[in-house]
Amino acid sequence: MPNSSSISEFLLLALADTRQLQLLHFWLLLGIYLAALLGNGLISTAVACDHRLHTPMYFFLLNLALLDLGCISTTLPKAMANALWHTRAISYTGCVVQVFLFVFFISAEYFLLTIMAYDRYVAICKPLHYGTLLGSRACATMAAAAWGTGLLYSLLHTASTFSMPLCQSNVVHQFFCEIPQLVKLSCSNSFLKEIFVLVVSASVALGCFAFILFSYVQIFSAVLRMPSEQGQHKTFSTCLPHLAVLSLFVSTAMFAYLKPPSISSPSLDLLVAVLYSVVPPAVNPLIYSLRNQEIKDAFRKILLYTLFLHQNYCHHSPKTTT
Repeated sequence: MPNSSSISEFLLLALADTRQLQLLHFWLLLGIYLAALLGNGLISTAVACDHRLHTPMYFFLLNLALLDLGCISTTLPKAMANALWHTRAISYTGCVVQVFLFVFFISAEYFLLTIMAYDRYVAICKPLHYGTLLGSRACATMAAAAWGTGLLYSLLHTASTFSMPLCQSNVVHQFFCEIPQLVKLSCSNSFLKEIFVLVVSASVALGCFAFILFSYVQIFSAVLRMPSEQGQHKTFSTCLPHLAVLSLFVSTAMFAYLKPPSISSPSLDLLVAVLYSVVPPAVNPLIYSLRNQEIKDAFRKILLYTLFLHQNYCHHSPKTTT
């Protein structure tokens, strides 16, 4: 029985037993990772470069894209490296860093999604006060609060998790260092230390969820009172992407962390972990750009500008002669 002081590395879940399947998983994860990098990178570039997108909604969307990039970059590269090099190991320090960064990015994203619900509430229910309540300084302060709260939240959870004596084994039944799987490795009498952290976490998460719910009740009430169907459609189109992203993120994360142990299984745990840690960062850019003409126009400008630079470079590049 090892204890936490004697553990120098953890063994992560092997996604496949045969070499062919490991390589298949590597290419699959690489495709998802590149799609996430491309999508979130395009949104970040579009919002940063297009002055028409310098509004509170797109400022928060830029922050969401950066958090998505951080979240998926914390888990997938190590999983891809393990699949490619036929290993399961992650160092103790690497596991601590992975837990810290993952909780930081995912909790900051939840707080940011809460702020984005407030942005939609003010835009639809209090449009005359939108410029006052969501000025540039207010937006920067709220975004900094989301990142800062995520940092404190991550410090609390990381310290709590790795202060527990780990005396079961060093095998983590997940493709990354996930807190619920690490808690399973702790001694049975150490769960009391988690009560305070769980109470704080649940209180904050439920408070954010209640605020989001209240915001959308007010939003839908205001939308249904609009006389114009065109106005209703336009307003819904700005809310539905956020609501879709939020629903996917909250439902999968809550199921991962609150599901009863009786229904837990390695395959189900793996599926749920992929759904809340990999799928949202990869599909969020698609959800936000699918029905958003301003984002599509910004993407088109980036593409045309890139093609122009490429053609200009080819035209002016020196031609070799034989």
